[in-house]
Amino acid sequence: MLHFEKLKIRKLHESEKNILQKLLYEAIFIPEGIEPPPFDVIKHPILDVFINNFGKEKDDYCLVAEIDGKIIGGVWVRVLSGEIKGFGNIDDETPEFAISLFKEYRNKGIGTKLMLEMIDYLKNKGYKQCSLAVQKANYAVKMYKSVGFEIIKEKAEEYVMVLKLTQ
Repeated sequence: MLHFEKLKIRKLHESEKNILQKLLYEAIFIPEGIEPPPFDVIKHPILDVFINNFGKEKDDYCLVAEIDGKIIGGVWVRVLSGEIKGFGNIDDETPEFAISLFKEYRNKGIGTKLMLEMIDYLKNKGYKQCSLAVQKANYAVKMYKSVGFEIIKEKAEEYVMVLKLTQ
């Protein structure tokens, strides 16, 4: 059983940026019964855009969940406005979410805590909205809706969702 008093949510330290590769791989939704892709799939430009040179842009923010000094998950955002955009990109001003937890820490409310912390962080930074893309079959759709995201576009296998940060 997870004890939340041991859970710490904090900013990612510069020296820990390599964990983003593992978190990005864990963020890939793999339906039950499907063979996971090789780890180097994260080097593909459509995925690498979420972590390449992370922290170098003004809109790069990452929070991690830590238990007993070990990072167990993270949520990060960036505004992707280059040639290659994220799956949930809606414009050149809206931060796009990526979130993942290592398998043994999923379905315990940690993802929701991470999302809420990042949403508050973005509100305090003055952003008007944030976005994400999620596969329709991903159980996380329910969590995203529970924290206020709304579906604005439906693609063949995924939703693009937006959360308004200002009223």
